[in-house]
Amino acid sequence: MHLSIVLVSPARAENIGAAARAMKTMGFTDLRIVASDAHNDPAARRVAHGSGDILDNLTTYETLADALHDISFTVATTARGRSKFHYYATPAELVPLMAEKSQWLPKMALVFGREDSGLTNDELALADVLTGVPMVADYPSLNLGQAVMVYCYQLASLMQMPVAPVAEVDENQLAALRARTDRLLTALNVADDQKMAEWLQQRLGLLAQRDTAMLHRLLHDIEKKLAE
Repeated sequence: MHLSIVLVSPARAENIGAAARAMKTMGFTDLRIVASDAHNDPAARRVAHGSGDILDNLTTYETLADALHDISFTVATTARGRSKFHYYATPAELVPLMAEKSQWLPKMALVFGREDSGLTNDELALADVLTGVPMVADYPSLNLGQAVMVYCYQLASLMQMPVAPVAEVDENQLAALRARTDRLLTALNVADDQKMAEWLQQRLGLLAQRDTAMLHRLLHDIEKKLAE
């Protein structure tokens, strides 16, 4: 399984170093940094401690959309109170979900937001599924490095899975389904129904490959009927 760890605008070099160390410890290698050069600070390498290869091979991007250019399935982390979206998978719930997705989507990404403000709603909208860490404390207290460690630990078992051959016809099924659904909402004059649009945004990412294919068939039949 290929899973990229994406950090959006990290401000503290120490957090990037801690994230690199967590990745190396749990078997992850692809680190992507968005709109930040904090990884160039010596503190990042000092905290990485033995994970300098992760820092040496990271890639940088101007925007989150750029960082996800080759990604087929995106999971974004967020705190419950900071988003208009309402569905959250726990780190444990991500394991079977991403295991299934790895069978038909070649590249996945796990996105972490800014230390002080997380991800914007526009950035969250780029994700297929949102996730949050259940905590007892009233105020979310995990820092960026800790959060990366929690997820890398939880998802480490997925890195041991054999790489399954992914059919080319399946690679863009989910993205195509999202586009097709948007077009249908427009054709039905309900595209401005934010509640409906947000519900679809959240739920389509949970579908297994067979369900995605079946929904494509259903939408095809609906489109044919509308064209009559």
